[in-house]
Amino acid sequence: MQAKWDSIYGQKEGEPTAALVLEQNQHLLPAHGIALDLACGQGGNALLLAQAGLDVMAWDLSPVAIEQCQKFATLEGLTIQAHVRDVITSPPEENSVDVLVVSFFLDRKLCPALLAALRPGGLLFYQTYCKNKVDQKGPNNPDFLLADNELLHLFSSLKVRVYREESILGDHQNGWRNQALLVAEK
Repeated sequence: MQAKWDSIYGQKEGEPTAALVLEQNQHLLPAHGIALDLACGQGGNALLLAQAGLDVMAWDLSPVAIEQCQKFATLEGLTIQAHVRDVITSPPEENSVDVLVVSFFLDRKLCPALLAALRPGGLLFYQTYCKNKVDQKGPNNPDFLLADNELLHLFSSLKVRVYREESILGDHQNGWRNQALLVAEK
């Protein structure tokens, strides 16, 4: 799996960008605290979190992605603790983060550990692909695709602050398609 992602990130060009769930809802971030960009890729979310003044950790399985994350952080003059870490076998510790961001990564078995990692009042920003898609963007493997409202069920113990999932309803040429996003508070 690591070799696959090393190859993907080795071919990426341009600066990383934050996920829409974080970009559009960054006004909900606390003024200080510890944030984790889980399965961070090139670190677009981590960069935004560091710019917001949070103490940021960024974890990914790919050393290539972590190297790129560190490079972009250095270019921006930001401090990010970026580490190669298999988040499935080594999830975050209980009660360890104030903000947790997960984008375009789904392992349902990991969800209880993610819930436990959030401190009281902590925020989860989550965005990934759905099964009901209007085109073929994103993965095709159903293991990595959310069912209708599944994100709400996976994190049902949290207080929903923002949720969006349009599925295949209405005019497919308009709106926000193929993904679900959630901001929730512990």
